[in-house]
Amino acid sequence: MSTKMTMTQKILAAHAGLASVEAGQLILVNVDRVLGNDITSPVAIREFERIGAKEVYDKEKVTMVMDHFAPNKDIKAAVQCKMCREFCNQYEVTNFYDVGRMGIEHALLPEKGLVVPGDVVIGADSHTCTYGALGAFSTGVGSTDMACGMATGKAWFKVPSAIRFVLKGTLNRYVSGKDVILHIIGKIGVDGALYKSMEFVGEGVSSLTVYDRLTISNMAIEAGAKNGIFEVDEQTLAYVKERAKTPYTVYTADPDAVYDETYEINLSEIQPTVAFPHLPENTRTVDNVGDVRIDQIVIGSCTNGHYKDLAEAAEILKGKRIADHVRAIIIPATQDIYLKAMENGLLKIFIEAGCVVSTPTCGPCLGGHMGILAAGERAVATTNRNFVGRMGDVKSEVYLASPAVAAASAIAGKIADPRVIAAE
Repeated sequence: MSTKMTMTQKILAAHAGLASVEAGQLILVNVDRVLGNDITSPVAIREFERIGAKEVYDKEKVTMVMDHFAPNKDIKAAVQCKMCREFCNQYEVTNFYDVGRMGIEHALLPEKGLVVPGDVVIGADSHTCTYGALGAFSTGVGSTDMACGMATGKAWFKVPSAIRFVLKGTLNRYVSGKDVILHIIGKIGVDGALYKSMEFVGEGVSSLTVYDRLTISNMAIEAGAKNGIFEVDEQTLAYVKERAKTPYTVYTADPDAVYDETYEINLSEIQPTVAFPHLPENTRTVDNVGDVRIDQIVIGSCTNGHYKDLAEAAEILKGKRIADHVRAIIIPATQDIYLKAMENGLLKIFIEAGCVVSTPTCGPCLGGHMGILAAGERAVATTNRNFVGRMGDVKSEVYLASPAVAAASAIAGKIADPRVIAAE
């Protein structure tokens, strides 16, 4: 195999049956998993039928997760889920996750061992880039590409060039992966990695948990990236070996791999960070936010609904009460996370603090249900987007932050520094 390839390029070359690829090259790739949810799958199902496909390419590798408007919020949502349910039953799709079994798709697939290092994963959801945390190439596609993927197991790609992020140091207390990716997006902008691979390397990687990495990879798309991907290390392998359903291959970049740019990021210098409306690049450190009164906080989503996230929030909320004018919504990302949070007393902490706890769902992140904002309302959310109208009325505002900042803000009634609130 030729040298000068990045991690992403090596994975794509292997799945295209080529000795090497280079940036800009158009290739046809064999995919390891095709993913859809209750919003995007119905469109793909109609296209699948329109092209005359008679079966899915692999009953184990096609995956549908009912998470966006599930449990069904209205009749339209019920019809969409029913359509997915009937399709998966007809074509004997093994990995169909409905209410009671499902979780938020990008937290559920790693937890179930359905994505492993070296995989190529396409999903009809822009945050499919999450799985780069495990050393996979994963990216969002349109529903038509999902339909063709379900039928053929293949997808066309233009090979992306790459930006390398060399991580150094370690995170301080109450600073997490969310702060890292907001810091980076604030630095390079929402189009700073347009159709590029964001590749994370360096000794600082080892200080990040797998869940920090999942959060960082998830939001690569918010910098315009095709994908985000981390070097596989012992932490990754420990996580994967416990769950993996399939064999895996670890790919590393060539020493002379070509990158468009290289950034050095000192994790020790990163502060709790908030993205102001209405772009993820509109970042400020928490000590520079001013006096921003809030109406709601949401802790959850595919970005920050992991057990680690809930535990960080619970540490700050324990023994305290949220402000009277604040609504606090906690959404565990999967049933397993929900169960662990219950068994370890986190739900009790949340409820005693004045929060509500929801079943796993994407819910308010995309303005679906379980916490829609009215005109003039402000929310601090651990979600991944804060575009105009993202969580409700076009005159509402979403401030993106970590679980620690969200929890601290719920107590203060305004955007607050978790380091200050925890010390009180």
